[in-house]
Amino acid sequence: MITIGQLASYVGVSIKTVRVYHDKGLLPEPDRDASGYRRYGANDAIELIKIRTLAEAGVPLARIRDLRSATDEEFQQALCEIDDELTASIRGLQATKGRLRELAAGRLAPLPTEVGAHLEHLDSWGFTSRWVDLQRDLWILVFATYPDRAIALFHDQAGTLAKPALRQLFLDYDHAHDLDADDPHIDGLARRIAKATRERYGPGELPTLDAASEVPALIQGTVNASSPAWQRLDTLIRAQLDA
Repeated sequence: MITIGQLASYVGVSIKTVRVYHDKGLLPEPDRDASGYRRYGANDAIELIKIRTLAEAGVPLARIRDLRSATDEEFQQALCEIDDELTASIRGLQATKGRLRELAAGRLAPLPTEVGAHLEHLDSWGFTSRWVDLQRDLWILVFATYPDRAIALFHDQAGTLAKPALRQLFLDYDHAHDLDADDPHIDGLARRIAKATRERYGPGELPTLDAASEVPALIQGTVNASSPAWQRLDTLIRAQLDA
């Protein structure tokens, strides 16, 4: 019989690791001898080697606990599943590595080309650089979280800005950033935007992401946080659209 220190040394792990395996229920704790020390035998060493081998292969500790009581068939099936998971993980890491290389080379384009061209137009139309940067960040968020629906939402906004009268509303929204929150111009702008929105979309719902998505609230919260005037403007527009 050997001590926990000797067991750890023979198998090539730390005493702390052995204790973790005890806590996780992977390796049963032996009884203490008359001196109060736990003593381990050959079977404990064999079990610890099995656990160490599986852990070094990337098997999660929770899975190792299940495998200890598995039949040979269950054990082989579990190993195949773990192998598939590791293969998928490796592919994901390789893809991430490729994106990092593209980023380092300046070739990573998080937005479609047409969105980048649209953002360049914003500057020529008179939007502030603050607005352009905000739009870029928000479209990156939308395309990253909803790539299948983002392009439709983008085309809708681009179509809106293509109309001079509607584009002016967005310009006024942009330039209201530095107004006092109680400035009367905000009330008038909110009424104009709500009226234009109802005329453009009618009584139906506005084009957006799915109802369960938290992204729209995150986007609007980001916009509102940058300006008390924008926050009040959003509140007034919502109230008028819901009326």
